[in-house]
This record gives sequence, structure tokens and C-alpha cells, in this order.
Amino acid sequence: MTKALLLRTAGTNCDRETQRALELAGAKVERVHVKRLIETPALLSSASLLVLPGGFSYGDDVAAGRLLGFELRQFLSTPLARFVEQGGHVLGVCNGFQVLVDSGLFEPAGAERSLALGPNESARFECRWVVLEPAKCQAKWLAALGPLPMPSAHGEGRFTVRDAQTLALLESSGRVALRYAKAPGESEYPSSPNGSVGRIAGICDATGRVLGLMPHPERNITAWHLPDWTRRAPRREGEGLAFYRGLVTAAQAARPT
Repeated sequence: MTKALLLRTAGTNCDRETQRALELAGAKVERVHVKRLIETPALLSSASLLVLPGGFSYGDDVAAGRLLGFELRQFLSTPLARFVEQGGHVLGVCNGFQVLVDSGLFEPAGAERSLALGPNESARFECRWVVLEPAKCQAKWLAALGPLPMPSAHGEGRFTVRDAQTLALLESSGRVALRYAKAPGESEYPSSPNGSVGRIAGICDATGRVLGLMPHPERNITAWHLPDWTRRAPRREGEGLAFYRGLVTAAQAARPT
């Protein structure tokens, strides 16, 4: 069975629902406080998957995810890099994505920062359902998934890059993982709730084993999570569960535990 560590700290508030999604997807989950992981980074050796859930870590003081990202960068950068090199998978959702971007785990060690998640273009907190489309990327398991409806809930989710060359490199190297879907004739907003460049909702690293996205797949795991579920054909589960099942399967294949 895949072992997943679920990282939490003060302000994390999506850990329980994320744990439920991971367990339904077949993982054995251990919730771990970041201070404990800093004290004992060897905890990573027993896991295939590390998940950073949503919430407001440290109250999003300074900027969303900034303080927890700093802790990972200062105290866990080497253990996390080794974990990924050895096949470990890392997922960051919403605040977890913000933390990963700030930690530098998406970029080569020592590289100048070129990615950021800034305030939404609307200048307000956006809480709405969106649809994501998997892109052809290094996280190969995403290719098996269809459109993914799920809620987004964030104030700082606008994905930005340093320059056009950075965006081109992300595209050409298969690091754009998920985009906000847009139906013909639909406006950019609110189908893209934050104004991200290229409608990017999620990215992965060069290995495909570090993945982050702003919307919440764990909030669409049951047949009745969709707001219009009574008007749809009967179904057994939400699309978010297929997302987590794919992740758990990929993590177990790459690093059996």
C-alpha cells in the first residue's frame, strides 16, 4: 500500500478532507507537522508520496504560503530533493502549491526564482467551480484523465512567470500540467478565476514527480459533490477521486513502500 505523508502546520485546514481522498484512492496516510519533519527528515524514507494540502499556513502572513515555503527551503531542501530523485512524488494543492512555488522545488537547485503565484486579477478572493484540462506533460499519469471539474478557492492564485522565455521553456519541457478549460464563446473570466498566464492551473517539475495546482480535487470525490449532480446521469464518484487514484498509483510504481 502506498504510504503518504500529509504535511500540516498552523493554519492548514484542508488536511482532513485531503486525507479522506487519499485513503479512498488506496493510500495509507500519516499526518505530519512540519516541525516534526524538520526534526526527523528520515520520515520521508518510509513514504512514496508527500502532500501539502490547502489552507492558510501561518495565516498567509507576508504572502500566501511564504513562511512555510521558507521553512521547506531553509531546512528541508536537501531531503526533499533526495526524496524526489529517489522516485518520491510531491503534491501541493492551493496553499500547498503556493508553498511549493516558494520552496523552489519546481526549479533547479540554486536557480534564480522565475515562477510566482500572485493576487487574482479580480483583486478579490475567488470561490467558484472550474474545469481543468490535463496537458501533455511530464506527469504522465494525468494523460488518462478527462476534464476535471473542481472548486477553486483562493485570493493569490494567478500563475505568473519572469518572462516569455520562462513560459516557452515550461511549455516545451512538458511542465505545464493543467489548464483552466474554456468553452467556445466563453469569456476568460470566470472560467479562469485568477488571470493566470496561459490559463495555467497547475505545473510539474522536470521529473513529473512534483505537481502543484490551485483548485481542490479533494472537494469532488463523491457522486454528489458537483452542485448540479441531481441533473446529471448517475455516477459512482467524482472526478477528483480519479485524480488522486492516478497520483497514488504513480507514486507506488515509482517508489514502492
